[in-house]
Amino acid sequence: MFLQANRRRARTAAVGAVAAAALLAGCSGGGGSGASDETLVVYTGQSGDYQANFNPYSPSVLEGPGTIFEPLFFYNLTKDEEPAPRLGTEYSWNEDGTELSVSLRDDVTWSDGEKFTADDVVFTLDMITKHPTMNGTGYQGRAEAVDATHVKVTFDKPSFTEGPQVLGRIWIVPQHIWGKIDDPSKDVMKKPVGTGPFALEAFKAQAFTLKANAGYWDGEPAVKKIRYLSLSGNQAGADALAAGKIDWQTGPVPEIDKVEKNYPGYRAITVPMNQTVLMTCAATDKGCKGPQTDPAVRKAIYHALDRTQINKLAFQGTSFPISPGFALPERDRALISDDLEQQLAPMEPDTAQAAEVLEDAGYRKNGEGIYAKDGEPLEMTVKVVTGWTDYITAVDTMGQQLKKAGIKVTAQQLSWNEWSDARGQGEFELLIDSLYQGPAPDPYYLYNYFFSSATTAKVGEAANPNFSRWTDETVDQALDELKEISREDTAERQKRFDTIQAAIEKGLPYIPVLTGGTTSEYNAGKFTGWPTEDNMYAFPAVWSRPDHSQIFMNLKPAE
Repeated sequence: MFLQANRRRARTAAVGAVAAAALLAGCSGGGGSGASDETLVVYTGQSGDYQANFNPYSPSVLEGPGTIFEPLFFYNLTKDEEPAPRLGTEYSWNEDGTELSVSLRDDVTWSDGEKFTADDVVFTLDMITKHPTMNGTGYQGRAEAVDATHVKVTFDKPSFTEGPQVLGRIWIVPQHIWGKIDDPSKDVMKKPVGTGPFALEAFKAQAFTLKANAGYWDGEPAVKKIRYLSLSGNQAGADALAAGKIDWQTGPVPEIDKVEKNYPGYRAITVPMNQTVLMTCAATDKGCKGPQTDPAVRKAIYHALDRTQINKLAFQGTSFPISPGFALPERDRALISDDLEQQLAPMEPDTAQAAEVLEDAGYRKNGEGIYAKDGEPLEMTVKVVTGWTDYITAVDTMGQQLKKAGIKVTAQQLSWNEWSDARGQGEFELLIDSLYQGPAPDPYYLYNYFFSSATTAKVGEAANPNFSRWTDETVDQALDELKEISREDTAERQKRFDTIQAAIEKGLPYIPVLTGGTTSEYNAGKFTGWPTEDNMYAFPAVWSRPDHSQIFMNLKPAE
């Protein structure tokens, strides 16, 4: 694990706590969800007003996975360790990996008072198989309730890798409510009922509040309320942090290496985990249109980027190199394929290589210095969220770099809601975002999420989460085979990883930019129990679900 943590001195913490408390008290206002000592105020980076959506299976979900709706177990993706029980207590596989048995808690109730049983688990698993857009993990098992506290999941073939998906990435919903909804994939669930440690208390377009679940099976959390604020972007987040109006945000601030000095009472922590990419709507057979559907264009962009400059100008040097095969350079170093043309994407631009790729594909420069083919110039838009200043700077920087290579890209700023909808529906040419990891420290899950034909859809339909629409039969086959191979059989697994990474590098549906350093700033003077370099019990990003719920439950008001 490579991470950077800023630590402040104890005396500074005490002063900062007083200052923050005073500012929070001054801004809490009415409404009963103000920033009291037991209220955690967070900013996820979402720009623009909130739209109520607490369906944990919606691509545009606002909140809920882990907090309102629980998985069976929690997997810490930063460490290779046994998962922590949530709704489940223990699990086991049969010898050939075709049958997964799960024991459940018998002391859990839904937030409306109904008892949680194995029927809810079976209903949830059946529901996502009936609605493909809800099946972001590609689950293909059959579940049955053995009794009220035991579930058996059967697969047609060995499926060891499905364990962390089923146990850690499927959010259990109440059958007595969701069973009455005609199409749960389209319901935004404005009044969510869950088993989780928190429940929705109030919603407005500018803020919503979760309250601690007094009847939670593991006891009422010490953090009594979590207030989510809607701000206009990174600068607004930094301003709110400086004013003590928020306690935790995941996003950049100016002079990120001086957080302790500039924001007394706060600390910062950076963990390189997710991968910054230019998403391309890549598949013409699924309705994608534009120059980026040509692999040669994607390859040319890949070679033309100056990643060192992007890291310096947009990310304050907090990002790291990225592999075009999308295994993490540090965590997954042993899994990066020797078959790749480049194990790491070049940090410096190679415009000559970009030109060669384009000219071999039939492109020629027009009078404006922009490559064109069949009369169509290489001009594309990049969708980016308004207020995400680091991504906006990155896109602007890339635009200048690519112009030198004869490719014109123009930033198109949108509200988060518009951007998220365009991403899900495939209504984009290029879009900047990051790829996230799966429930366990294994690149299989990222490949299964973002490169599988099982998790995509035609343009105009919700993909979840293979937003590029790119698919490859050899990748699908390798993913299927990986499900049947034990993690201990590293040689057989590597053969499939080699196949997947080579195909991805050739296709480049997500053009790798950098491994993003995910930076959070948090109020250590108001709450204790935050993850640290020495105790990384969950990935510390306020938007990472369900990791954030583990942190919410671990925090306590400082004395």
